[in-house]
Amino acid sequence: MSRGIATRDRTIADLHVITYANRHLYEDALEEYFRLRHQIYVEERRWTQLARPDGREIDQFDTPSTIYLMAIEGPRVVGSHRLVPTSKPNLMSDLFPFLAMRGLVRSPDVYELSRVFVVRDRRGEQIQPRIESIIMAGTMEFGLIESLRQFTIVMETWWLPRFQEMGWNPRPLGVPVDINGMNCIGIAANVTEEAWRETCRKRAVDRPVLVWNGLNAPVLGLPDRALRRAG
Repeated sequence: MSRGIATRDRTIADLHVITYANRHLYEDALEEYFRLRHQIYVEERRWTQLARPDGREIDQFDTPSTIYLMAIEGPRVVGSHRLVPTSKPNLMSDLFPFLAMRGLVRSPDVYELSRVFVVRDRRGEQIQPRIESIIMAGTMEFGLIESLRQFTIVMETWWLPRFQEMGWNPRPLGVPVDINGMNCIGIAANVTEEAWRETCRKRAVDRPVLVWNGLNAPVLGLPDRALRRAG
């Protein structure tokens, strides 16, 4: 497993691509990941309906089709999110279809992003690039390499300026709705080279960040012909 790239200041996390095909290489990281989700969403955010007695936050959208982009720094999981193909059951289609007044997006080349988090001690840090930046740049990097067309997201509206600032040009799929005291909206964002470059530029990410341990290398990579690093 990659341990990140060392700089004069610290080790910068890599973003590992974890699928059903290589998850056996990440059993410990996945266990930590699900426990972090419980800590963040149940204990910190008080989403008590997600509580489980085993202390692992797992739901019906954690399936063999789910892909996890996991920021790993040394031995630690420091941030992550998951991608679910919209051709499969997902948050927006199954739980929040009212956020998509223009119609649900269902396509094998459109993935829904959800459960984005950064561990508490790495939030708001001043050293660049931040963990959140690595996750966002790596997400667009993943979309380009996998020839995805769009991402959809159910999110709180305060995220909108962040996505706009990164150049993702989020397109609302409906109007904001109050959900359990949170002002939420469904959006779609196109996967483009311009969005990837703008995210990297605005967020001080100067290299490809994805690690593809145990997965096949692609024929083509990013516009700069950056290749997957196969383990």
